[in-house]
Amino acid sequence: MKILVINCGSSSLKYQLIDMTNEEVLAKGLAERIGIEGSIVKHKPAGKESVSIERPMDDHKKAIEIVLNALVDENHGAIKSMDEINAVGHRVVHGGEKFSDSVIIDEEVLKAIEECSELAPLHNPPNIMGIQACKELMPSTPMVAVFDTAFHQTMPESSYIYPLPYELYEKYGIRRYGFHGTSHKYVSQRAAAILGKDLEDLKIITCHLGNGASLTAVENGKSIDTSMGFTPLEGLAMGTRSGDIDPAIIIYLMEKEDMSISEINTLLNKKSGVLGISGVSSDFRDIEEAAEEGNNRAKLALDKFTARVKKYVGAYAAIMGGVDAVVFTAGLGENSPETREAICEGLDFMGISIDKDKNKVRGKETVISTTDSKVKALLIPTNEELMIARDTKSLI
Repeated sequence: MKILVINCGSSSLKYQLIDMTNEEVLAKGLAERIGIEGSIVKHKPAGKESVSIERPMDDHKKAIEIVLNALVDENHGAIKSMDEINAVGHRVVHGGEKFSDSVIIDEEVLKAIEECSELAPLHNPPNIMGIQACKELMPSTPMVAVFDTAFHQTMPESSYIYPLPYELYEKYGIRRYGFHGTSHKYVSQRAAAILGKDLEDLKIITCHLGNGASLTAVENGKSIDTSMGFTPLEGLAMGTRSGDIDPAIIIYLMEKEDMSISEINTLLNKKSGVLGISGVSSDFRDIEEAAEEGNNRAKLALDKFTARVKKYVGAYAAIMGGVDAVVFTAGLGENSPETREAICEGLDFMGISIDKDKNKVRGKETVISTTDSKVKALLIPTNEELMIARDTKSLI
């Protein structure tokens, strides 16, 4: 069975074609600048040179059409015919309370995803565009939606409810939903396999650390709490997002600076986080470089980020009554030994002890804790596309 995985952003589209008989990636790529001048598809077939296809892409349908043509191209393709694609798995960011698992897409499901767009206005609409484009171009191929929020639907009510009037939850669905669920699910399963333990016997804290970042407490294979909330703004200090702040600050700024709702939204989502503190960049690599050169605000931004992660690690260990493993994943978690070490520093009292030599690795599955560490620390590269493909296979 060959499955095409599609992940649509507002002006981009990531894809992988995976042979599920051995989970081999046959081709992968990225379509960028959809609807913008200078659009391009960067396509990499397995065992062949990468190619760049520069062609106008007015919408997602055109982008997917170019991707499908690339997959069957006689020079840089991965399959001979579209008939070889047995199913398409789509990443959908928000499934609300409607979906606690992946689901085969029909008109009713598509309508429900559209209804959740109000909760994820930046993410669900492009996800929907990708689904609709594939349905037009591949009408007889089954489609599956895999939701970022689904893994967190196992949270107890005490974890997801906010201390607001309960009627607001009933009326508008205001609650913690959590995100990055596909990644948290994948790395927690891999951690159990690497440790040779049954996932249902473990308490794991998964740290998805990138420009967008979140932590999840995974107890007995289920998410019981996570740092992102009603939207991806809550939780850690991120690349450009503020994460947790006193909500009264918003009212204060609106009065003092005469800021509109739109301006506040831009401030919290696009001008805050480590960018706002450092004044350097939202890219942690740039901030680390500036800190090494003596930039105190850059160092402060890094310190704030690691302190917030450490705070959540301690909180989740308390909620679960202990922890067996801490997992680092995503761009920063996989590629910054300094960040991992800074987060784990001072957590010896919890039984976490980092082996500095083992921790020097980047982007490779590794146990980075010492052999006598009571709590294991692991680096596990995430693979959301494979997770989506597995869910798609199981449903189809």
